Amino acid sequence: MEVQEVFRLYESELKSVENRVKDLFKSIAPPVPLIGRHLIESGGKRLRPLLLLLSADLSGYKGEDRLELASIIESIHTASLLHDDVVDGAEKRRGKLPAHSIWGNQIVILVGDFLYANALRLAVMYKNQKIMETLSTATTRMTEGEILQLSKIGDPDITEEEYLNIISAKTGALISAACRIGAILGSLPEDKENALSYYGMKTGTSFQMADDILDYIAEEGKLGKHLGKDLKEGKITLPMIYLLKVASDKESDEVKKIINDGFNQDDLKRVKELFKKHDVLRLSLQKARNLIADAKAELEVFPDSPAREALFTLADYVLSRSK
Repeated sequence: MEVQEVFRLYESELKSVENRVKDLFKSIAPPVPLIGRHLIESGGKRLRPLLLLLSADLSGYKGEDRLELASIIESIHTASLLHDDVVDGAEKRRGKLPAHSIWGNQIVILVGDFLYANALRLAVMYKNQKIMETLSTATTRMTEGEILQLSKIGDPDITEEEYLNIISAKTGALISAACRIGAILGSLPEDKENALSYYGMKTGTSFQMADDILDYIAEEGKLGKHLGKDLKEGKITLPMIYLLKVASDKESDEVKKIINDGFNQDDLKRVKELFKKHDVLRLSLQKARNLIADAKAELEVFPDSPAREALFTLADYVLSRSK
């Protein structure tokens, strides 16, 4: 099964989710729906709601609640993007101007708060303690991940373990929650609920890892942001962690100077030369591949089905973006 087929099969459900997300931007404050329209029209993969829908299907649940909860997951993700772009001073979001460049930081932060609150207000209406705990825990972990990342800005001594803690929290947690909620809706036993949650965590962590690799190797027009953005912001991601492990003392000092002093395109070119010399991009991709293999192994507790095959396909898609 190709990834395009998976998205096509769920096209109508994802459109319904998108419309429900639009509803969560309804407000008496005019900037709120305007920012909502700007974000929704900017596109996006809708990976998180799709994973919830697939997990619900795998669990045998076909009810309307899966659409509402998928929209809640997507709204929480969207709120986090609003905040992250302000924190990072992002110049692009999906190839377009980010909301804070148009409406300013203050309004955008408050709209992000509004969206978080509105999404959780809707979730409370389900009166399902497990779903509320899953959503609130994921939202807390996402915030912790961003705080951890900020605390390590410009730190060349960040360890691989610290990096994995950051990306599993800021990206893996919500994707894990999406998959767990699908299992909760289907009233799966705990072992299968956990298996879907672990699949989501490993797939989400690998997704972020692939994004961090793409920051150095993608075609800029396809990436939707400037290449080397992470390095410019002082974010030390897996390729750089591996490089600093194997580089000579002279090379390591050179890289640390680039991290501390900021960089230009020549510096980016030099870093990419060192990546090639020490084969760190291949090592980084292998780490991501191993995570995806582990994610797919979690699904072995489920019998073969179109939903399981689609989850395998989405896991492979995460890696195909960085080839």
